[in-house]
This record gives sequence, C-alpha cells and structure tokens, in this order.
Amino acid sequence: MRCADILHVIEEHYPLSYALDWDNCGLQTGRFDKDVQTIYIALDAGDAVIADAVINHADLLITHHPLLFNGIKQIHDQDFIGRRIIELIQKEMCCYAMHTNYDVLRMAEVAAQMLQLKKTKVLEATSEDGKGIGQYGMLPEAMPVFQLCEQIKQTFELQGVQVYGDVSRQVQRIAISPGAGNSMISHALYKQCDVLITGDISHHIGIDAVAQGLAVIDAGHYGIEHIFIQDMAAFLSEKLKGVKIISAPLCHPFTIV
Repeated sequence: MRCADILHVIEEHYPLSYALDWDNCGLQTGRFDKDVQTIYIALDAGDAVIADAVINHADLLITHHPLLFNGIKQIHDQDFIGRRIIELIQKEMCCYAMHTNYDVLRMAEVAAQMLQLKKTKVLEATSEDGKGIGQYGMLPEAMPVFQLCEQIKQTFELQGVQVYGDVSRQVQRIAISPGAGNSMISHALYKQCDVLITGDISHHIGIDAVAQGLAVIDAGHYGIEHIFIQDMAAFLSEKLKGVKIISAPLCHPFTIV
C-alpha cells in the first residue's frame, strides 16, 4: 500500500486542518509513493525509536510529536535532528506526525473515557465546529484527590504524579488536558472544575492555580500522551488490512531516583 494512500485514510479521520497554526503535522520525511508493508507507531521520533523501527523493517514511522518542529537550516551528522533525518532517508523510512490535529479530535476524549468521566465537553474550542483541546466532565462520584491520583496511576501505568493542592479535598468536576497544561488553567477555572489533570505544569502556574481554587495533577507529558500509541495502533489495524502495525514499547523518557 502506498504511503500516500495510508495518509489519506488517516487524514479522512484526522484532517490536518484541525492542527493549530504553530504546529507542523503531516509527512516529515520520505516519499509519498513509498510502498508500505510495516508501520511503527511511537510518541516521539527519538534515536531509540528510529533504531527499533529499523530493526522491525518499518516503512513508515508515525509519531504524535513532529520530528521537525522549528526551522532547520542544515542537515548533517553532527546535529541530532540531522542524524535522525539522514537515518530515516538512508533506510527509506517515511516519517509522519499527527500532533495537535489528533489532540483536538481524539487525545483528551480517549483519556476522559479511560478515567470514566461522564457528560464530557470540550475544554478549549479551537475550531468553528466546536472541537478543541482538552475535555471536562464528572466522575461517577466524588472522591478525594489522593484517590483520583491512584486511579490515574493505575489507568496510565504511572509510578507517581505531582499534585498541587490539598490531596484530601473532595473533587468530582474534572478537566483533563494531556500534554502541556499551563494555558489550560484559565479554561478549567472558567468551567468551574475542581481539578485539572495535565502532562506539564510549571511551578508558579501550579501554585497560582491552587490559590484560585483549582487543584492540579501533573501526570507527565509522556505519562498521559502515550495512549496515542495503542489508540492509533487499534485504528490502523482496523482500517489497513494486510499492513503490519507495530507499537513502540512503553518507555518513560526519565527515571525517578
């Protein structure tokens, strides 16, 4: 199956038009006419991911985060991005990113479903049809923050989370925004949420949120967003018969010591 045909299937469900203006979704490297028999799915196109994709003879690497984000003026082997580009091209492996278009159309919805949130709505609308970043909804019943943390750890396979606020506080109205969460504080407050679950929060933003009555649970950027891998693997396995789909193993990018 040609790479272009696979991308057409993906973009029918996740149009690039839903990506935010600053983003760089779509084909990063490779040929649209490349014959694809094996797809490797990962969160990031890092060195270890590319190496494993090569070992598995992948023809197409699909990631959530773009390989090429900021402008690049040189491609050579003394630069880590350059080395990755060279390796992908030499191995004739296409690399495709579906970042904020997936965030807008799917990421928070999956996370909210996994946490069993009810009556969910979009947290920040970014398109004319009301789609957007994050979701908020209700837990089936109120629970203390520490119990919610245990649920998050179990659901997303985490060793721990960071909490801003009183862990004994009862919460039920929940906002979730996988990935960077600083800009989502105001939206969670406006929607009168008790707590925001996110993947990245800075120190001052976290303590300021608590001062305004919002607890914040930082589960790590990879901690929540790795759900992209299995979700897209299931999607592609259903849509692409005869194409082998390989998921990158769960691998947090840091170690807590």
